[in-house]
Amino acid sequence: MSDRKPLISGNWKMNLNHYEATATLDKLRYLLTKDDYEVVEVSVHPPFTDIRTVQTFIESEKVQIAIGAQNCHWESKGAFTGEVAPGMLAKLNVVYVIVGHSERREIFGETDVEVARKVGAIFENGMIPILCCGETLEEREGEATHGKVTGQVHAGINALKPEQVATMVIAYEPIWAIGTGLTASAEDAQQVCAWIRAKVAEMKGPDAAAAVRIQYGGSVKAANAAELMAQPDIDGALVGGAALDAEEFARIVQYRLS
Repeated sequence: MSDRKPLISGNWKMNLNHYEATATLDKLRYLLTKDDYEVVEVSVHPPFTDIRTVQTFIESEKVQIAIGAQNCHWESKGAFTGEVAPGMLAKLNVVYVIVGHSERREIFGETDVEVARKVGAIFENGMIPILCCGETLEEREGEATHGKVTGQVHAGINALKPEQVATMVIAYEPIWAIGTGLTASAEDAQQVCAWIRAKVAEMKGPDAAAAVRIQYGGSVKAANAAELMAQPDIDGALVGGAALDAEEFARIVQYRLS
């Protein structure tokens, strides 16, 4: 039995204004208990415009939810219109920052090099990266999953020290399962997460591999959370659409009660 504490992260994407964010957190405050937080870590990743509101609510109400962001730039400041520096997020007590999400890679053309720069910058600013990786349906059908996923992991952690890798989170999100209602079977998700852990062991040693948390993401719901979380190499979930519904998200956090 692993002693890695599972991390359930709610990625709100481009949803919920700051009023809706407060209402969602207020529901979670009542739905989640001290017992839940003792066995599962929880983070929410609102749009940038909500983060200050989320911080104020969480800190004033003493809710044990970590503040997350969905992205950042790798530079500390400069002429980068529309971007947000990692240090700005750190000042708002952001703990986790998602990087390399497939939507950033596929829609906005982010490269492995840019994602790796972001990972390094997040660490430099005292936060923890959630490094996303995953394959398309065509790559999966062409038996290219292993090469695609381990290649993204290699690029993302190559410049890091083993002790940094031990503290970070890697999220396996098959692109074909994001927002589609399709979900990798628990066995398939476990297989890929095991490949990721083996890649970490190969590159950064067994201690880093044993400590790094690996999430699964892609149409995670309360109905399938327990089966996914029962797998030995799955240490949490990166939840998209279901995270917008406080009751559904709470049931995912409480997967052990299913």
